[in-house]
Amino acid sequence: MSPTPEPDEDDLDAIPPPQPVFHIEQALLGALLLDPHRLGDVSGISADSFSTAAHAALFTTISTLGPPDPAEHAKNAKWLDRVLTASRKQARGLTASYLHTLIQVCPWSRHAPAYARMVEAEHARRRLRGAAEHLVHTVHDASLPHPVQTVLDEAEALATVVDGIAARFPPRGGALPRTPALPSPAVPDYGEALEEEQVLLATATAYPAAIASARWLIPEDFTQPLHAGLWQCLTALARRNEPVDPVTVLWEAQQRGLLDSGSEPAEVLRLLAEPAASVEHWGERALQRALLATADHAGRQIQAYAGDPANTPFQLVVGARRSLADIGAVRTRWQHATAPLPTPRPRPAPTTRAGPPTTTAAPAARATR
Repeated sequence: MSPTPEPDEDDLDAIPPPQPVFHIEQALLGALLLDPHRLGDVSGISADSFSTAAHAALFTTISTLGPPDPAEHAKNAKWLDRVLTASRKQARGLTASYLHTLIQVCPWSRHAPAYARMVEAEHARRRLRGAAEHLVHTVHDASLPHPVQTVLDEAEALATVVDGIAARFPPRGGALPRTPALPSPAVPDYGEALEEEQVLLATATAYPAAIASARWLIPEDFTQPLHAGLWQCLTALARRNEPVDPVTVLWEAQQRGLLDSGSEPAEVLRLLAEPAASVEHWGERALQRALLATADHAGRQIQAYAGDPANTPFQLVVGARRSLADIGAVRTRWQHATAPLPTPRPRPAPTTRAGPPTTTAAPAARATR
């Protein structure tokens, strides 16, 4: 009779093998169990730095109990029993045999500081990946009342994580991540983007004087190549102080080769014929989409960096800061676009200067002499 399989035995093949950091954590904990005084050589990690609840519980207990008397610890396992009893309050699955396994798999207890540094590095990778994932999730949260400010706050939180990693692992010159860069961000079409950009271009054509007030808007902020090209046409005409209307914009578009991609002249004229509201309003809408798209791309790129185990913490810092710089550039333009107009300072009243004596006062003055 064949033996009855244990519960979930058929699912064991689906369990992925432990990551390298799991074995490193075992070596570190084994070193601390074998030589508890090594805890004084370990820095930069806490219980949160470990990848499993059992390992976190053991490290918490070891840190809390403090090291035993070395001579007493060499004679018996009383201190190990105390560690096991206390750790089971947080991780019930721990056994005495597992503690002995940890001690056996530790190559050298004197290498505990090196093991701790590796655990810290892997924890930094997890923190960075988690913060990047949170940024991407925030970008796509349609329920946010103020999406731009919330996304910028998440970008700041991500930058804080990067700064914390850099403080422990200062970046080295030229240490770029090995992970290939993702394709350049494309501003996503949030449904109404196409129509709003058309209204923006038509409004700028009807009111070219307002183009100068939207210098913070660049062609890359548009979702459509044709729209980006037409914005370049409008800004070029305004900069040269040339007449701006649908016909002049169409001619400029032809000179720039925009019509070579299949756009019909009548289509361009029709696109520029329905202005509404203000250039600043529609420009801010386009810039908001560009900012969210940039944050999404930066978050995904940092996720890719953190998900590549070949990248060191030094490389993660360099790559993450480069991606965050892209968000910073768009944020600066957003601040220019949304900054309140300065209040005009009141002009002082002109001072009244004393004039020459009047003709009637002069004879009277001579008469009194």
